[in-house]
Amino acid sequence: MLGHMDGRQLRDGLFSLYTRRFGTVTELMIRRLVDLGKAHNQFHDLFDDAELHRIEVKFSVVRKAAEAKITEDTVLRCIAEATATERMVSFHDNAWQACEFDCNIQPIKRKEFHVLYYGLMFADAIAIFRIGSKEIGSQIFYSDKQHKGNEGEGQFHLNRQTLSIHLKQYLYKVITYDELLKLLS
Repeated sequence: MLGHMDGRQLRDGLFSLYTRRFGTVTELMIRRLVDLGKAHNQFHDLFDDAELHRIEVKFSVVRKAAEAKITEDTVLRCIAEATATERMVSFHDNAWQACEFDCNIQPIKRKEFHVLYYGLMFADAIAIFRIGSKEIGSQIFYSDKQHKGNEGEGQFHLNRQTLSIHLKQYLYKVITYDELLKLLS
């Protein structure tokens, strides 16, 4: 199967990976794309040997918001619909502007890195953004109130209302899944 993998199969696999495995793939992607080194400790993901910068990597897949909220009455229906409903969102032609989605970029510990590469995996492309830790603030709707007692840790959301800001000010690159496949091969 691996020798015959195409961009669509890669995308489908990425959308099926869970937290840590997904994060490891995105770290490898950024490491190769930007030509970065391994982390120097467990508090950041990669290291830029040329700039002597600690690098953090955070990505999310973009899915349309589920139609029904999970309640005691809807729990089984929502579980059944989770695999039956196509919820991927397209990036090109600004199709994302017509969809409700919410991608939470977290946890953000600004003191632990110099540069954050973050991004969104859409149905047809991967949007990659780059921002300095000192630039992260209210202009991207960053909140440092993620969890009670977590000092120095926060989050921000990428959604239909906020994505334009990131595209205008922090877009690093947009790549296809075929390009990602070549990068990882």
